[in-house]
Amino acid sequence: MTAARVRRVVTTRAGGHSREPFRSFNLSAGVGDDPDAVRANRARLRRELKVPVTFLRQVHGTAVATVTEPTGLDDPDIDDTDALVTATPGVGIAVLAADCVPVLLADPVAGVVGAAHAGRVGAAAGVVPAAVAAMTELGADVGRIEVLLGPAVCGACYEVPAAMQAEVDAALPGSAVRTRTGTSGLDIRAGLYHQLVALGVAKVGADPRCTREDRALFSHRRDRRTGRLAAITWLDPVRDPARDTDGGR
Repeated sequence: MTAARVRRVVTTRAGGHSREPFRSFNLSAGVGDDPDAVRANRARLRRELKVPVTFLRQVHGTAVATVTEPTGLDDPDIDDTDALVTATPGVGIAVLAADCVPVLLADPVAGVVGAAHAGRVGAAAGVVPAAVAAMTELGADVGRIEVLLGPAVCGACYEVPAAMQAEVDAALPGSAVRTRTGTSGLDIRAGLYHQLVALGVAKVGADPRCTREDRALFSHRRDRRTGRLAAITWLDPVRDPARDTDGGR
């Protein structure tokens, strides 16, 4: 079986149409930005990636939707959902974040990809295992799944009350840390890493950038009212050599 080519992209703030405080490449339609600016930003994303992209209206839950066909630029975001999976080549699936962890998953052999929005609440509730389970229903094998944990607020910056830290760490072991000032904190990416290893996934990598520290990225904890970056994944369509034609002959 030939492995599919998996593509992954994480956007930054640069190059869009949104004005302050969303400047400038905000891709969320749910933060109060000018809808025309968001539409223009999403149109640019589609042009540059050369694939349609499906977005979600995220609620920090564990619901997963399966995408089987492309969506149009003016189609509504999928409501009350925090993860997407697809086995359809040429269809982009995206999650939005501004401190939460965007998680991109793929089984290149089966040709199945997933994307999950894993903030403190959703990660502790199990949104990533739910996405993995949905991928297996499409033919993925957990032992072949490769995962990228995208940029998010780091443990050194993510201060929380001690009771909250204990509650999250009980559900997501390995997430409890001390911040750089010595207070109780959470490293959601670390907790997700341990969770994914326990599930038996093949490979877990992480984008080390901290959204609060890196001003090229959106951060709700830093700026409060702000935009959202997108983490997108898709499968390149597989060409059928038997149907290719050689125009040079």
